[in-house]
Amino acid sequence: MAINPPVPDYDLEDTVELTTAEQVRAISDPLRTTILGLLHERAATVTELAAAVKRPKSTVAHHVNVLADAGLLRVVRTRRVRAIEERYYGRAARMFYVGLGRRPSDGKELPKDFNDFEVAAKESATAYNLAQLRSFIRHARIPEERAAEFWKRVDAVIHEFDKLPRSGDTTYGFTVGLYPMIDYPTLPPRPDEED
Repeated sequence: MAINPPVPDYDLEDTVELTTAEQVRAISDPLRTTILGLLHERAATVTELAAAVKRPKSTVAHHVNVLADAGLLRVVRTRRVRAIEERYYGRAARMFYVGLGRRPSDGKELPKDFNDFEVAAKESATAYNLAQLRSFIRHARIPEERAAEFWKRVDAVIHEFDKLPRSGDTTYGFTVGLYPMIDYPTLPPRPDEED
């Protein structure tokens, strides 16, 4: 038996691009992102998910159905419990992303994806108050091509983090971002650099 079984315990795609407004709306709800996060560990039933998030089973079932209808969740296995077939749900992919600069396939305008930093700020407040928050912010004036190269490397780390075995007692959040800062101050050229 493997010491670190694969995470999660079902097959899924590595990445899926969200191409419809329905998909982006589905993933933009905080409870639904929590459900997707829990399913990163293993497949679960609506009953298990409801117990984990401490919400009524009917509420969780509604959110699971929204995610399934949007193609973000699927039934990965079933088991018979007495006369009822219990469904275990899993994610369609490890990572979902909204393609930048692309038109949605359904013709509707894509809503903005939720702001990961806003979510991380709320989630990390307790860690900050306990002096257990590890974070940094840096700025660099670089060409777009360098930003794209850097993000490619960061993306590899994100995928590595997604695949870590769930074996510890504490859940850690991991947030990264790369964004242009249009109004950030810039020093004038040095006198020896002027034409």
